[in-house]
Amino acid sequence: MKAVIMAGGEGTRLRPLTTEHPKPMVPIVNKPVMAHILDLLHRNGINDVVIALHYLPDAVRGYFGSENGEMHIEYSVEEHSLGTAGSVRLTSRFLQPEPFLVVSGDALTDFDLTRAVEFHKERNAIVTVLLYRVPVPLDYGVVVTDEDGRIVRFQEKPGWENLLSDTVNTGIYVLSPEVLESVPEDEVSDFSNDVFPKLLAGGVPMYGYVAEGYWCDIGDLREYYRANMDFLHGKINLPPPGNLIGDRIWVGENVEIAPDARLYGPIYLGNEVKIKGGVEIHGPTCLRDGTIVDNGARVERSIIWKMAYIGEGAHLRGAIVGQQVVLKPNVILMDSTVVSDRTVIGPGAVIYSGVKIWPDKEVEAGASVRESLVWGQRGRRRLFGRFGITGMVNLDLTPEVAAKLGAAFASTLPKGSTVTINRDPHPSSRMLKRGVISGLTSAGVNVLDIRSVPVPVARYYTAKDEVAGGVHVRLSPFDQRVVDIRFFDGQGLDLDRRSEQQMERLYFRGDFRRAYLDDIGLISYSPDVLERYKEGFLGAINVPKIRQANHRVVVDYAHSVISQVLPDILNELGVETVPLNAYVDPKRMAILQDSFTEELRQMGQIVRALERAVGIRFDVAGEKLFMSDETGKIIPDRLLAATVAMIVMRHRPGCVIAVTMDQSGVFEEMAQEYGARVVRTGTNIRSLVTAAKESESVFGSDGQGSFVCGCFQAAPDALFMSASILEWLSEEEVSLSEIVSQMPPFYMAERTTQCPWEQKGLVMRRVKEFARAWPMEEIEGVKVFLGQREWALIRPDPDHPTILVVAEGPTQERADALADEYISMVRGVLEA
Repeated sequence: MKAVIMAGGEGTRLRPLTTEHPKPMVPIVNKPVMAHILDLLHRNGINDVVIALHYLPDAVRGYFGSENGEMHIEYSVEEHSLGTAGSVRLTSRFLQPEPFLVVSGDALTDFDLTRAVEFHKERNAIVTVLLYRVPVPLDYGVVVTDEDGRIVRFQEKPGWENLLSDTVNTGIYVLSPEVLESVPEDEVSDFSNDVFPKLLAGGVPMYGYVAEGYWCDIGDLREYYRANMDFLHGKINLPPPGNLIGDRIWVGENVEIAPDARLYGPIYLGNEVKIKGGVEIHGPTCLRDGTIVDNGARVERSIIWKMAYIGEGAHLRGAIVGQQVVLKPNVILMDSTVVSDRTVIGPGAVIYSGVKIWPDKEVEAGASVRESLVWGQRGRRRLFGRFGITGMVNLDLTPEVAAKLGAAFASTLPKGSTVTINRDPHPSSRMLKRGVISGLTSAGVNVLDIRSVPVPVARYYTAKDEVAGGVHVRLSPFDQRVVDIRFFDGQGLDLDRRSEQQMERLYFRGDFRRAYLDDIGLISYSPDVLERYKEGFLGAINVPKIRQANHRVVVDYAHSVISQVLPDILNELGVETVPLNAYVDPKRMAILQDSFTEELRQMGQIVRALERAVGIRFDVAGEKLFMSDETGKIIPDRLLAATVAMIVMRHRPGCVIAVTMDQSGVFEEMAQEYGARVVRTGTNIRSLVTAAKESESVFGSDGQGSFVCGCFQAAPDALFMSASILEWLSEEEVSLSEIVSQMPPFYMAERTTQCPWEQKGLVMRRVKEFARAWPMEEIEGVKVFLGQREWALIRPDPDHPTILVVAEGPTQERADALADEYISMVRGVLEA
């Protein structure tokens, strides 16, 4: 016996799940619903199948092929929709002159089909309709039969007032071949509305077989959700979806579950699923192949399709999540939400009950979505953030995206230009770097690969080699799941905003230049990167002065490639070092803040125990510098910047120092005392670098560990800054701790609060109104001056849906009070 599976429906009531998937391909726990149908047919001894297709037919053919285990499958494709009967009529060329089975491709059931076929033959029926008893049959086609099972009437979705039975049409039929003779060829025809009523009126023997077991018509999202939950609860007689490892917990192959994860069945975890530390999952829940649930996330009663990512601290309740969806940290999905394929939900966003999000949308961080997103795209406002282009590895930033970014950057440059590229040692960076190279060369730009070097070395080489720009790929120092791709101009500096916008326009439009054959860019390798950097470094520093001081220091290289550059330079300077973490470890390119703080503390202990003058620690990129004094005490970042400024001012009267606007007013006080000048800049590094360069500053600092020394290169370089500090300390006759103790005290406080993107403008306007009686500065945000070294800076975060407040006061209590006052004012605006 053959079976025909009707699988041509568009599944409009299942949207957005079916916008890119035919209805029979939506998964029920561990496989598409039609795969469950094929399994049912096989268990009933039916192995020859014809599948009638119309909507997205290639998705079905590509998945099942022509042979599926012992099943032989043939396909019939409608050019235009022909209805249920018309689609089966089109398959007649594949059928034999014998009864055949017709099955709806979107129903989940465990009926005994063998018994139904026997019933058909016993009654000498021409049509047998498999029926199922349902408590509320108003949404179905009701079939009324006599005592012998012969059909006497059809009722299509009747009302309570004329309802005659609780047996409904399941869309599963046993048909004799002569039935198709009553179906017009190549015309729209439906079994329930057209063919069956006509046959019934003609006295054709039609019977209804009331089947026992489970049946669910997956016609809408509610029924789709119910079918998955029923499967996991064991209400349907189907084989288990995987290996049983606990109380109603089934898993596929190579599943990883953290020891402290808590799982409460029934749960299905597909192949390669990863459950991280502190995760809590409450069944019934299904997570299909390749899905990752990150630390501390909570998933309840949800269906998650393949290759999804559930971010740290996210919370899902009764949600349906499509393929390759990315939920960033702390996202909340409430009951009955549907997020379909490749959508990205930003950190902290809340998707409210009943919201449906169509494929390929991007919801911004912190957004509250109360209405469905169908057309258009709530996309990221721009590609670039504070650290270049940032995203999660193989989720936001894939090799394909990296290639597009490379092509977009190359398209902003003249054809035949050369761009340097380098990376940190992590495998993720290597993978994405190769994608960027492909994009660069495809647009006719040559690539000079300078391999794995610290960022300051890459910047210096880019500026000195007279190339058109540079690219650096690195693991984020804050999160090992995230990669930063940074683009430099020909001076080795981060792109200015105008260049970023030009690249963004090309990227989003896909308007890339494509080089033809001989114009494709070439890839070469530079042999003298470190040598040129070392030569320039030593030429810009007072080598004799440092050698004469005989500094004895501890240097923590942070397991980075700095350990392949700086030791040789320090040796040339006569600096006696105790190296820590002086080998490259790709797994240590990102560490948690607690681990970083502990390593700083350990460095301080070693400095004190070995009686060294200072301790020096770098970030893995070589752009940030952290120090301890000879007592082992770690000097806070803002205090270190001010201390270095005081040393420089004392020995270089008339010098210029550039500092960001969110640092203490102590800089101006010291400048007045020592005859120096302070230039204030915006808080971002590009602003600091530009101001330092234009004002010919001796150095600049953001108070967060980044320093710029204009005498060497106009970019953050912690390697050169560490040597410069040793040079300046050579001019002092006291220890670093004594110098720090001479600093005028200053007191600062910081606060932050969530703020939706669309309300940031309102908040900043109200801040200006609130503080209009006081002098203000608007370099970046609004800085309100209330007195001598008493001010508050309120500014919107450019990368997150937050407002930041930094305040200074004559005492710590006053600084805290100021910060609290302005953050409360901001919250009041948001709550109004």
